[in-house]
Amino acid sequence: MSKVIDGKAVAATVLEECRREVDSLKAKGVTPGLAVVLVGEDPASMVYVGSKVRTCGDLGIHSRKIELPTETTQEELLKVVAELNADPAIHGILVQSPPPEQIDEEEIVRALDPAKDVDGFHPENVAKLALEDPTGFVPCTPAGCMRLIKEAGIETSGANAVVIGRSMIVGKPMALLLMAKGSDATVTVAHSRSRDLPAICREADILVAAVGRPEMVKADWVKDGAVVIDVGINRVEDPSRKSGYRLTGDVAYEEVAPKCKAITPVPGGVGPMTIAMLMKNTIAAASRA
Repeated sequence: MSKVIDGKAVAATVLEECRREVDSLKAKGVTPGLAVVLVGEDPASMVYVGSKVRTCGDLGIHSRKIELPTETTQEELLKVVAELNADPAIHGILVQSPPPEQIDEEEIVRALDPAKDVDGFHPENVAKLALEDPTGFVPCTPAGCMRLIKEAGIETSGANAVVIGRSMIVGKPMALLLMAKGSDATVTVAHSRSRDLPAICREADILVAAVGRPEMVKADWVKDGAVVIDVGINRVEDPSRKSGYRLTGDVAYEEVAPKCKAITPVPGGVGPMTIAMLMKNTIAAASRA
């Protein structure tokens, strides 16, 4: 039987650590502050932002939710970012992605104070990750994946790790974390243009799927005894459900799980860790400030 890596349980442990850290900072007169900026009314983004604000409230983190209309201009959004950069009560800034099409997201990220970039996407933080400089911020989802691997007792040193996906949000930082000193995995980054992708995946002791294609990874892509971390979250139509859809990952869970040493489910795997690690980054930003 494969071991199911319970992201909800690990996230609860991380959040309890956060609660203690917030109490410690408050005893020193510092209240961590997170600003979340939402442009437009994307339903999924509104849900994510609401969850982040609620988690802040539960932990005692000061939060500001700034909701801007869909027609907000680049200049108006940059002005909001500049004001938050200058606000000493705000230690972390998150601009919810994706923004409306008139917004140049890359320019917004570069405008953030790197010391408040708790998403870890600013070029300075990306460079620090590559240089293994611990003063930078690591993107929350890959950081959450690494915590799950650690909590599950998975040995990474010397392991063959395959990451499917090369985004700056998950794939590239995940590869850097796995190959860093202390993790010491041998890493292959694969993607949609990789030749014979199933064969590459079959070499993996640790397989991280972050490609955004529902149930793409099948049983014959995974070798016996592999560890599978499924970062994907996709809505698939399902008329048998009241909602009309079901959530699934990038891995065909039911057929892959029996082959695995350990696997994350969707939902309840990587997802809960992302917000937990965002709280960790916000507290770290407050401590450094």
